[in-house]
Amino acid sequence: MIRWLAAAVGVALLAQPETLQVTSRARAVQPGELVVLSIAAPDGPAAITVHAFGHDIAAYQSDEGGWRALVGIDLDVKPGTYPVTVKAGSVHASLDLAVRPRTFRTRTLTVDPAFVTPPESERERIASEAKLLENVWRSSAAERLWHGPFVRPVPQPANSAFGTRSVFNGQPRNAHGGADFLSPAGTPILAPNAGRIVVARPLYFSGNTVVIDHGLGIFSMLAHLSAFDVHEGDRVAAGDRVGRVGATGRVTGPHLHWAVRAAGARVDPLSVLDVLGSKSAG
Repeated sequence: MIRWLAAAVGVALLAQPETLQVTSRARAVQPGELVVLSIAAPDGPAAITVHAFGHDIAAYQSDEGGWRALVGIDLDVKPGTYPVTVKAGSVHASLDLAVRPRTFRTRTLTVDPAFVTPPESERERIASEAKLLENVWRSSAAERLWHGPFVRPVPQPANSAFGTRSVFNGQPRNAHGGADFLSPAGTPILAPNAGRIVVARPLYFSGNTVVIDHGLGIFSMLAHLSAFDVHEGDRVAAGDRVGRVGATGRVTGPHLHWAVRAAGARVDPLSVLDVLGSKSAG
């Protein structure tokens, strides 16, 4: 877009093209990390859209002023340079994210075969629940539902690393797409931020599971609960109790599994706390 400026003497001068100023902030630019884009836009546009890693991501107006967009780098993204484009009306900007390698831990275990291979009688249920979650990840609210900083759902530290690759009885399994917290059974679980409860039901693998849609493609999954304190369709605020720690689903003991999705990307919840926690709410 070109803006014409009138000088004091009435002579029309051609100004420079308007531009977007885009900066990024992240704990690290690696697989499994969340990147916060800060965008300064001319003329207060009604909407700003970001395209990154094959997804369109809606930006939002920050509580601190300006615009923000949350870009997730999925844990399976390969190292390399990836373009990110930002659009506000007819004004465009771009930047490159240089994704560095990240080595995830691998653990090899020998376990009861029944723990690795679900019985045939559960296959239909497992497929139905996988489809349910796929639909959930594609159906986020078009507006931001969260406000202020994200908070820890339980006070205990994470004891299982995000992205860990497990090999059970010689069979490679899916990477660990969340963080586990070794919390005692019955520990209250708090909503990491405001949103709408889109799942609150028992699932085969994750047991009693709560999924919160925070809006704009951001989701929290809280798994293996012993009890629910919310229902599907409820609205919650940051810090509201959604359930209690348990050992339901395919687990060997009580703990909380917290997973985060950002526009489809699986990102480390500890990365979310680092860039959107109390020190840097955005």
